[in-house]
Amino acid sequence: MAFKTIGFVAARNAEAQDALVRLTARYDHVEPEKSDVVVALGGDGFMLRALHESMDRRAPVYGMNRGSVGFLMNAYDEEDLPARLNKAQAADLHLLRMIAIDANGGRHEALAINEVSMLRETRLAAKLRIKVDGIERMSELICDGVLVATPAGSTAYNASAHGPIVPIGAELLALTPISAYRPRRWRGALLPQRAAVEVDILDYDERLVSAVADYTEVRNVKRVTISQDSSKTTTLLFDPEHNLDERIVKEQFLP
Repeated sequence: MAFKTIGFVAARNAEAQDALVRLTARYDHVEPEKSDVVVALGGDGFMLRALHESMDRRAPVYGMNRGSVGFLMNAYDEEDLPARLNKAQAADLHLLRMIAIDANGGRHEALAINEVSMLRETRLAAKLRIKVDGIERMSELICDGVLVATPAGSTAYNASAHGPIVPIGAELLALTPISAYRPRRWRGALLPQRAAVEVDILDYDERLVSAVADYTEVRNVKRVTISQDSSKTTTLLFDPEHNLDERIVKEQFLP
């Protein structure tokens, strides 16, 4: 693919800001909201923000790692950037829509590229009831929380919670408990990507739970529904030798 205009964005850390100065001095650029492609300088957290901000314009995002993790990023290299962009491979990511009802009945919606998670807020464990497509699958899960992850997000918080890493084209969602106490041996489930998950917080006025979609948090929720939003996609660009499929496979063989 060929891009005529580049827009640079950078995280606030010194390394990213220094890269921004160097690259904008070297290459012609426009404001990110007017560009054909966005180059994001930072780590994975900043990449998520850049993807959200470019979503409505459907501008692809090419990341270069100037942060701490960089799973979603390419290696930083100032040479031949237009050529790298034109050779990059695209990975289209489908998003999750979270609808959270808080303890006062307020309704909150947010989109997630990685995962939607429900997390206890206090010393008390959360008690959750889980439905999938309207059918009760678990009457009570006592835990620190539970999350629903996309394939792209399955290598992030989901993997840290010992959830399965899902290939990018698998059309699956990972439903993963976080520090489950009862039932202790339940390790989660793989669901079709079209599945709708509903989580009711039992004793929500005492066992406080927050709901988080990427970086959007809603406190003191009593019900959360998560489903794929087929109308929303966002596009990542990767150097051909380090595409997202290869990274997800590689991640499963790390020591």
